[in-house]
Amino acid sequence: MTESNQELLKTPCYDLHIEAGGKMVPFAGYDMPVQYEMGVKKEHLHTRAQAGLFDVSHMGQLKLVGKNAAAALETLVPVDIIDLPQGKQRYALFTNDQGGLLDDLMVSNFGDHLFVVVNAACKAQDIAHMQKHLPADVEIEILEGRALLALQGPKAGEVLKRLLPESADMVFMDSRVVDFAGAQCIIGRAGYTGEDGFEISIPGEHAERITRLMLAEEEIEWIGLGARDSLRLESGLCLYGHDIDQTTTPVEASLLWAISKIRRTDGARAGGFPGADIILDQIATKDVARKRIGMVGLGKAPVREGIKLFNAQGDEIGVVTSGTAGPTKGSPIAMGYVQTQYAVLDTEIFAEVRGKKLPMLIQKMPFVEQRYFRG
Repeated sequence: MTESNQELLKTPCYDLHIEAGGKMVPFAGYDMPVQYEMGVKKEHLHTRAQAGLFDVSHMGQLKLVGKNAAAALETLVPVDIIDLPQGKQRYALFTNDQGGLLDDLMVSNFGDHLFVVVNAACKAQDIAHMQKHLPADVEIEILEGRALLALQGPKAGEVLKRLLPESADMVFMDSRVVDFAGAQCIIGRAGYTGEDGFEISIPGEHAERITRLMLAEEEIEWIGLGARDSLRLESGLCLYGHDIDQTTTPVEASLLWAISKIRRTDGARAGGFPGADIILDQIATKDVARKRIGMVGLGKAPVREGIKLFNAQGDEIGVVTSGTAGPTKGSPIAMGYVQTQYAVLDTEIFAEVRGKKLPMLIQKMPFVEQRYFRG
């Protein structure tokens, strides 16, 4: 049964999307807004200039409870979870025995439990993975029915401070449990756009009321999945299932920054995660056949996922995994993989679009400066 003809799930904000004229599409089993009346480009630019509100309630939200939760989760990710300070969150990766990526996720430490957010399309698989590998003394509590909203943009901090004054002293990657307009919410200062912002988990029964409070602020507009994708690509952020997947190692994916130093250098906590031998060997030898790179088009035509990449001699050297027109950058941008010898800044390569070879330059990511609030 395809996603389009099975019963789609609805987020707690579904009625608000309809009310706002959202164009709904099937996405990861949910009926989700791809855009609103403003359109993808204007939504993208509004987020870069003011504040956009994204419904990401299709993501998986869960708690890991138990005094050994951090040590147990650390056996599944190449990340330092044991020393994650209380009130902080960290980006993590689930790896498989081949060193490939099962998913990327966010982990927050609240002292008596970890709060974990996983990708929508991987939710069931990730939960099964944890249920299989985490010990019996770690309870996995799936948080059903909660909304998850992302407030993103340069005005996000200023706007949220009006509604929730205690958010003002949070910095990038802080996490808190707060009373937001009478509802116990989980809030993190992070996001997926490269802008300052917050992700707010709200009990389902309070979601519409609190969302309306935010939408009443003049800087805030609803933003759909279309602009979410172009914003994250300009910011050089991977989309699971496109730029990274089970066949991609963190080294190939240029995600070395996401592997904590304590998990890859000599010591008791080095390795010990699935695929560690393969990943640590790739780090040591730098021996991988392909690398993830960013590309900027030298013409006006955008290049899309699946388009093949060639060198100047016409040899196929790679593939595009994400591409967009780059509304803020002002030129087509893309992400993809090329044979390692071509993964050099300012190398000219060619994307084949409808039989034409379009020139692109390999460029550093992010394509647009990240503006996270670090205090």
